[in-house]
Amino acid sequence: MSQTLESMRRRIETAEDMYGVVRVMKAMAASSVRQYEAAVESLAGYSRTIEAGLQIAMRNRPPGSTISEAGDAGRQALIVFGSDQGMCGAFNEHAAEAALDLLDAMGVTRADVQVLVVGARAVGRLEDAGCTVVRRLSMPSSIAGVTPAVHELLLAVEELRSAGGIGRFQLVHHRPLERAGSRPQALQLLPVDRGWLEELAAREWVSRSLPTFRMDWRELFSALIRQHLFVALYRSFAESLASENAARLSSMQAAERNIQGHLDQLQLDYHHGRQESIQAELLDIIAGFETLMEDDTR
Repeated sequence: MSQTLESMRRRIETAEDMYGVVRVMKAMAASSVRQYEAAVESLAGYSRTIEAGLQIAMRNRPPGSTISEAGDAGRQALIVFGSDQGMCGAFNEHAAEAALDLLDAMGVTRADVQVLVVGARAVGRLEDAGCTVVRRLSMPSSIAGVTPAVHELLLAVEELRSAGGIGRFQLVHHRPLERAGSRPQALQLLPVDRGWLEELAAREWVSRSLPTFRMDWRELFSALIRQHLFVALYRSFAESLASENAARLSSMQAAERNIQGHLDQLQLDYHHGRQESIQAELLDIIAGFETLMEDDTR
């Protein structure tokens, strides 16, 4: 019985260690979610500034200037945001499924679309489905790493545009929902929607004073578009990381409940086993005492 109790005690200690690890990971995930959500919120003001700049640029567009649409419509690329770390439920599976649904909706052959994947865990699902993954990028592990990751992704996009002749880029990433959870969404990164630019030009300015500029219009417009792309990618990274950590938080909460239930059962079994051991020892003592008393009476 002592060996059985010792084995149960070791199992309880192991479960308690796992419980502590899960609680730490849950706290880290909750903290990370808030950090990435705050990054998205702080980006909103900068995004409005870029839109205002594009609005003024479009309102003062020189006569005869054109805004190019996509290049060859047959040359397309897809950017899919997954994760490098596990324990986040079906996060990567949902991202891959959304990407495949988008390709099917576009009516293109999966093998003909070049795919850039951010986060190694989404690669296998896409390759198994017949996609051509041409580049794998790492997901940043902190807010400080988002900006370098955006620049790295922009360089990869530019390489595909210049060397591969690709003119259309679609994004698939998770976006947090208002109440809980997240949902994959698709976004056209390039070419920039001409209808949206025309809508900006027709939008009423917010004040009576209209800004002006003296630099070359084409140079200004190109700089604003680059900033617009930076904002779109930064938001995609931050929202995807917030969604990933929210999924991990949910998984850790479920694991915490399961471990707690298992730990409660182990402790209950241990106490029952200990009680039975004590009872057996008492019975042995009583039996021995009765035997001695019988010997004395003889």
